[in-house]
Amino acid sequence: MDSVFIAIAVLGSLTLLALGMLGCIIPIIPGPLLSYAAMLVLLPTRFAPSTCECVIFGVLCVIVMVLDYVVPALGAKKINCSRWGIIGCMVGAVVGMFLGALGIVLGPFLGAFLGEIVEGKEFRSSLRGGFGAFLGFLFGVLIKIVYCVICAGWCVTAFFR
Repeated sequence: MDSVFIAIAVLGSLTLLALGMLGCIIPIIPGPLLSYAAMLVLLPTRFAPSTCECVIFGVLCVIVMVLDYVVPALGAKKINCSRWGIIGCMVGAVVGMFLGALGIVLGPFLGAFLGEIVEGKEFRSSLRGGFGAFLGFLFGVLIKIVYCVICAGWCVTAFFR
């Protein structure tokens, strides 16, 4: 019976890891959270993470999920977006969450662009602010991928301990 339970836990963990990686690309799926859950599924098995590992990966998961919404605004700021552009970027990211995958991708861009327009900047400068927000979004995706790969690496090495 233990073997069956372990097999179910390992298969569940691998499924969550696959969904977590998919969630890095498809914004509606919470990739980092699923990758962290893949580790937690192993708690009742011999592959269980230590308490310290659970806390560290949990804190990192929260940080990565927060950065996913903050990094687009930082990207816009790096391109010298105005205060209105950065506010627009953050509002666009939040509104985009409710508009599906396309909204999550385009929300920060359109928010920064419209914020720059409200600020009174010309079209080309406003586009540059939106582009900075989009680059920030891509960097956020990269951060999620790195976290999910680290979680997957931890799980795979746990299987062979």
